[in-house]
Amino acid sequence: MPMTPLNMTHPFLDADGDKLREECGIFGAIRANDAAAATALGLHALQHRGQEAAGIVSFDGKEFSASRGLGHVADNFSSHEAIAALPGHMAAGHVRYSTTGGSGLRNIQPLYADLASGGFAVAHNGNISNAGALRKDLVNKGSIFQSTSDTEVIIHLVATSRYPTIADRLVDALRLVEGAYALIVMTPEGMIACRDPLGIRPLVMGRMGDAILFASETVAFDVVGAELIREVDPGELVMVDFAGDVRTIRPFGSPSPRPCIFEHVYFSRPDSVFAGRSVYEARKAIGAQLALEAPCDADLVVPVPDSGVPAAIGFAKQSGLPFELGIIRSHYVGRTFIQPSDGARHSSVKRKHNANRALVEGKRIVLIDDSIVRGTTSMKIVEMMREAGAAEVHFRVASPPTAHSCFYGVDTPERSKLLAARMELEPMRTFIKADSLAFISIDGLYRAVGREGRDAACPQFCDACFTGDYPTSLTDLAIAEQKSAELPFADPKAA
Repeated sequence: MPMTPLNMTHPFLDADGDKLREECGIFGAIRANDAAAATALGLHALQHRGQEAAGIVSFDGKEFSASRGLGHVADNFSSHEAIAALPGHMAAGHVRYSTTGGSGLRNIQPLYADLASGGFAVAHNGNISNAGALRKDLVNKGSIFQSTSDTEVIIHLVATSRYPTIADRLVDALRLVEGAYALIVMTPEGMIACRDPLGIRPLVMGRMGDAILFASETVAFDVVGAELIREVDPGELVMVDFAGDVRTIRPFGSPSPRPCIFEHVYFSRPDSVFAGRSVYEARKAIGAQLALEAPCDADLVVPVPDSGVPAAIGFAKQSGLPFELGIIRSHYVGRTFIQPSDGARHSSVKRKHNANRALVEGKRIVLIDDSIVRGTTSMKIVEMMREAGAAEVHFRVASPPTAHSCFYGVDTPERSKLLAARMELEPMRTFIKADSLAFISIDGLYRAVGREGRDAACPQFCDACFTGDYPTSLTDLAIAEQKSAELPFADPKAA
């Protein structure tokens, strides 16, 4: 992922900066006929995880070929000519959201380098939280970087490792890395897929005939006609050669896994399976739990489309209230989230969502959404309901308050821009202009996704965006905060 100054504002959220965005999706295939075509199709299924750029690298047994471009997968890999330029039985691909200063072609993955051991390509989902410190040390030792991506740090660490095999070099490199990663690596010997020791970012393994596939989500296997084998375990390296032999190693011990709980809430497509559970069913269960914790005397349950729909179904069923599409979403609005001004953000809300006036007029409405980040979208949607004649507008959120930034591969604003970091519940309700506001509890969220509750001593998921309980060290953040603390303060009397 691009290395961005930590705690800096990211403009690439949605039109309002009020939806968190996964920054990457990855897919890989080995021993596949038309591996690049399968990879392009798999990436298309993962398009929701990254819509700024896409890339594919293939290997034909002799040479690596690469194609990368800004825009959607279909913009770059829909033609016969584009796929024909990527020959071979092995390919890996990547879709991404860019971050500040990181949208250039040089940062589009998979990244490729010629090492002493041969070609080396890597597709990375996640974020290395000590990439800045590692990069500085590598540069001081003579490394020359071609991108601003933290993924390139992994390549340099592999290149400078003294171990004899590529697998040992990769393990040696990853021992120096902190943070979150799901990797698909291609070498002349085959493919390696791995997850960080806590399994923060998702990665699954599948089979399509003789081919072995890896992907960020199971839905990619559905689209290409593959069957799911299993998840890649946290801390596991899966190595597949061209003869089809599969070997696994677990060099990082057995720490308790901490997969990202927001995959259940929002990131994954609802037709995926995450951590052994249907994402769609988990979201309905979250809505039902929310109804138990924060019931509402109302006439209609209305989802904020599209992400609020499964939770709203669960809320409506549990509460016995009618589920209705009181907001209609246009699916043909251009991606305007790069517009920086509040005016542009606000106008884009009405182009994306429109109240179903005939349905909501005179009714008491319960709006269901997956999260509130800045609060801009929530406020505008509440206003839209009132303008359409709703008698009351209540807001229920299918996640706990998002009060902390993510440093593990999710695009979040700096903490001061998060509504829940600045306000308690009642001021938040006033800000979005709702008649009532409630979030699901953190224990309720855990129960809804199949746990008895949150184990505070050893949480079963990464939930740092809600709790501030980060499961790894944040070296680059600590360095940035130390430098900030060392800056001289201006004398106010001198102004």
